Amino acid sequence: MNKNRITWGIRIALLIGTVVSLYFVPWIIVKAWILPLPETVQEQVDEAVELGLNGVIVYVDKAGAPPAFYTAGWHDPKAKIPARADAYFKIASISKLYTAVAITKLASSGKLSLDKTVADYFPALKGRIEYADKITVRMLVQHRSGIPNFTDTPDYWAAPKATSEEKLALILDKPANFEPDQDYEYCNTNYLLLAELMDKVLGYPHFDFIQQEILNRLELKNTFRSVTEVDPDDMMSGYHQGHPHDLRSDNIGMVATAEDVGVFLRALNDGTLFDEGENEIYSSVYKYSHSGWVPGYMSFANYYEETDAVVVLFTNTTDRKLYLWNVSELVCGRIGRILQNSV
Repeated sequence: MNKNRITWGIRIALLIGTVVSLYFVPWIIVKAWILPLPETVQEQVDEAVELGLNGVIVYVDKAGAPPAFYTAGWHDPKAKIPARADAYFKIASISKLYTAVAITKLASSGKLSLDKTVADYFPALKGRIEYADKITVRMLVQHRSGIPNFTDTPDYWAAPKATSEEKLALILDKPANFEPDQDYEYCNTNYLLLAELMDKVLGYPHFDFIQQEILNRLELKNTFRSVTEVDPDDMMSGYHQGHPHDLRSDNIGMVATAEDVGVFLRALNDGTLFDEGENEIYSSVYKYSHSGWVPGYMSFANYYEETDAVVVLFTNTTDRKLYLWNVSELVCGRIGRILQNSV
C-alpha cells in the first residue's frame, strides 16, 4: 500500500512539474520553428507578422535576378501606414561591418597598426582597462579583448548613455572577463574603442571616412550616422514590448535602408569594396554577415554562399526576453532556405 502511494505521489509530482514547465516554454519560438516552410519569401514575411512582429522589411539580392523587396505589417501603426521598403531603419550592430572595413583600409594605408595595443594609442587607459598593454587593435576587431561590455551593465538600456566617455566610464577599473586572445566574447566596448581610435588617427570624425571610402564609393545615398539626419516620417516606427512609445526618435547608431545595407553587403562579399590587398586583411580579422539589436529594432544582413544571395531583414518589435529576436533569426534563416529551394 505504501509503495503504491509513493508511486502515485511520484507520478503526480512529475505531472505537476511538466504542467508548470510548459508555462515557461517560449511557444512563439516553437511555433516559428515548426511551421511548414512557405514556398515564397512574401509568404514567410507575412507569417512573421502573424508571429508578433509589428513590421517587416526584406531585401533580397540573388545572383541572376534583379533585387527584390518584401514588406508586411506597419511602417507606422498609429498612422496606419503600411511597411515601406524604402524606410530608414536603425541598423545597430550591423554598423560593425562598416567599422571593420574602415579599420582594414586604415591598416592597409599604414594609418594604424592592427598589432599595436590599446595602451599604445590610449596611454591614459593603462591601469584603467585591464591588459590595455596587451590588447591589440586586431583583438578589438575580433572580440577577443576580454574587456567588459558596457551594454551588459545593469539596466543599461533603461537609460542609455549619450557619449563615448559616459559609456566607457561604465567599465573602467573593472576586471577583464578573460585574458587577451584567450577567448571570444561579443563586446560593444571593443567597437567603441575602435571608433575613438579612428577619430584619433584621422583627426576628424570617423563616419566621414566611412562616407568617403565606403558610402560614396558604392553610391549609397540612404545611409546616415544617426536619426538626426533623416526625416522622422521616413523612419520606420520601433516598439519594445512593455514600453508605450514609438522609439524612432531615440538617437542610437547608424540609419540606413534595407537596399543600402544589401548593396554594401554584396560589395563586401564579392570584394569590390576593397582595394588591392585589403580583402586579405579583412578576411583575417572579421566576418561577412552581421545582425543588430537596439530597443525597437532588429536587423539581419546575411550572405548565403550556396545561392550567392544577400538577404537583409528588418523587424521593428523587440522584447525583454529576446523571444522575438529568436523568431526574427529563424525567419531570416527560413528565407535563406526558400531561396535555396527555388534554385
